[in-house]
Amino acid sequence: MSANPAERSANRQIFDLVVIGGGVNGVWVARDAAGRGLSVLLCEQDDLASATSSASSKLIHGGLRYLEQRQFRLVRESLREREVLRENAHHLIHPMQFVLPVGADSRPAWMLKLGLWIYDRLGGTSSMPRSAAVDLGSAEFDGILQNEFVEGFSYYDCWVDDARYVVLNAVDAARRGAKIRTRTKCTAARRESNRWRVTLRGMDGKDEEVRCRALVNAAGPWVSSVLENVVGQNTANAIRLVRGSHIVVPQLYDAAHAHILQSPDGRVVFTIPFEDRFTMVGTTDVTMDVAFTADWRPPSIDADETAYLCDVVNGYFRKQTSAADVVWSFSGVRPLYDDGAGSPSRITRDYVIESDAPKGEAPLISLFGGKVTTARKLAEAVMSKLRGRFLNMRDPWTKEALLPGGEMDDFPYFADELVGDYPAFDEVWLRAIARRHGTRSRAIIDTARKQTDLGWNFGGGLYAAEVDWMMAEEWAMEPDDILWRRTKCGLAVDAQGRASLADYMSRSRSG
Repeated sequence: MSANPAERSANRQIFDLVVIGGGVNGVWVARDAAGRGLSVLLCEQDDLASATSSASSKLIHGGLRYLEQRQFRLVRESLREREVLRENAHHLIHPMQFVLPVGADSRPAWMLKLGLWIYDRLGGTSSMPRSAAVDLGSAEFDGILQNEFVEGFSYYDCWVDDARYVVLNAVDAARRGAKIRTRTKCTAARRESNRWRVTLRGMDGKDEEVRCRALVNAAGPWVSSVLENVVGQNTANAIRLVRGSHIVVPQLYDAAHAHILQSPDGRVVFTIPFEDRFTMVGTTDVTMDVAFTADWRPPSIDADETAYLCDVVNGYFRKQTSAADVVWSFSGVRPLYDDGAGSPSRITRDYVIESDAPKGEAPLISLFGGKVTTARKLAEAVMSKLRGRFLNMRDPWTKEALLPGGEMDDFPYFADELVGDYPAFDEVWLRAIARRHGTRSRAIIDTARKQTDLGWNFGGGLYAAEVDWMMAEEWAMEPDDILWRRTKCGLAVDAQGRASLADYMSRSRSG
């Protein structure tokens, strides 16, 4: 889905909105604006969700730990959004039980019980089961944790495939008329009275100019760099860059629930079932002192972070783990609004929207902070700030808008139905494809009568038919776009499979 000459010509029009950044905040703003009748162009210097938005803890949640920091507004909004988003994306967002063990060095049971009581009620009516005390020695939990952990609590939040969530928001934005331009960097933006002149540089290294009535800086960790180096101004808001890292290890326990572990330093660490055979562990909080320049990329996890996560896990689980067991790791840098908190774990995760429109000139909106869970509300807030600029803008609409593939009332029923409709196909593969694509799965299977009709198998259940779909419909251009963002098949595809995939995608692009 790169721009062809006709599209480049079309892009010389004046857009209502240009959005810089293809992370969760950027795609939600583009989607909301396009659905309100605005003409939108989104540019992303890399792939969609290529930075922070694919490196989250992959949760749609209220944020239980934020109660301790008295961030009640954020938790309330997040819990309400959890309900909204789950209804609109049953294939991507799934309820998950979290177990909170109580040990000698953890917060006292009465405090945890009180916090969970508030958590159950703060968001209003919920479809989730309420929290409860659990016996960790019962058959359901037996053999997982060390013997000292005999009691705990259970509560529910939701799991999400964060990168696919971003991609499908972009798909819907494009359906509604937005132009999505990946591998396209914004190199300059200058005001010309009531317009912005924006310079974009594509993969071919050529520059083009577009004009827009409003500019949204949703560049994530690069938000300050865009302001200083692209727009040529400083921000009134200070940000703190906090790196959060996760590791993926072979399955620590054979159960569907997650754990929230209290570490000796007062932080919490999640262990979450991941891709059937693995456990995801995270996250860390490390303040970064480096500034994000235009070409800077987020770092990898360091040895201290890996050791920290392994130590927390080994303090709870019977099955021990070490750095040698790590099969994958990922790090994301969160551009948090600096509220003066000393510890990076205590910095607010709430979003801040900075609006700059001197003397009625073309507005610039810059976005700081935020969570995957609250990106829809952030986009609504951005639209509210722009309403005076676009008097014909339609009303809010996203609260009941399904994500592509989410046209279902019950995901387990849909997955069972898909398995029944294709008896010649592997059931595990069908359920995986259902989780990735929802009702769009049938378009990928198309006329195939058996698994081999899907074309080359690159390994890990990744077939050519799905690769073709993601290249044509989801802006996938490089192997990592597919192996680590649109799927997690990178955990199973070997070196030969990766080489075959790279060759296949290269030939597809040139052909």
